[in-house]
Amino acid sequence: MRYEEIIDKYYPDDDDLRRLLIHHSRQVAQRCQLIAAGHPELNLDTEFLEEGAMLHDIGIRWCDAPGIYCHGTEPYIRHGAIGGELLRKEGLERLARVCERHTGTGLPGFEPQTLEEQVVCYADKFYSKSHPERERTVEQAAQSLEKFGHEGVEKFLRWAAMFE
Repeated sequence: MRYEEIIDKYYPDDDDLRRLLIHHSRQVAQRCQLIAAGHPELNLDTEFLEEGAMLHDIGIRWCDAPGIYCHGTEPYIRHGAIGGELLRKEGLERLARVCERHTGTGLPGFEPQTLEEQVVCYADKFYSKSHPERERTVEQAAQSLEKFGHEGVEKFLRWAAMFE
C-alpha cells in the first residue's frame, strides 16, 4: 500500500488537518531527499525516506492538539506510538518504527536506529505544524529540543554534522 492510500484511509476528508499533515510531511520529505542527494556515500533508501517522511505523523488525528486541528483524546506525545500501531495493522513494520522513533530525537527505548529513521527524525525538527510557514535553522531546531534534555540536542547536532 502506498503512502497516499494510507493518508486517504485515515484522513479521508479534505479538511484543515489533512492539508496540514500533507504540507508538513512534504516539507520533511523534501529535506530528506536533499540530504540523500547531498550524501550519496550514505546509500540512503530514497523511496523509504519519502514514505517514512509522508507517514511519520499519521497518528496525530487521535491526539488532543486543537491548535493543529487535532481533537482526539490522547496526549500529543503519543502520536508516534499511535502511528506505529496503525502502520503495523497495515503490515508496514519498518514504517511503523519511523513513527515511533521520530519524537524529539527519540524517546527512551524508541530512539532512531537506522540511518533512514535518523534522517526523517532530523528533517522533522526543521518544521513545526504550529507554524507551517516557517523553516528553522539548525540552531533554532537545536534550541527547540532543549525541552527534551541536552542529550537530545547533542544527538541532533551530531546528525547536523553528518547530514548537512
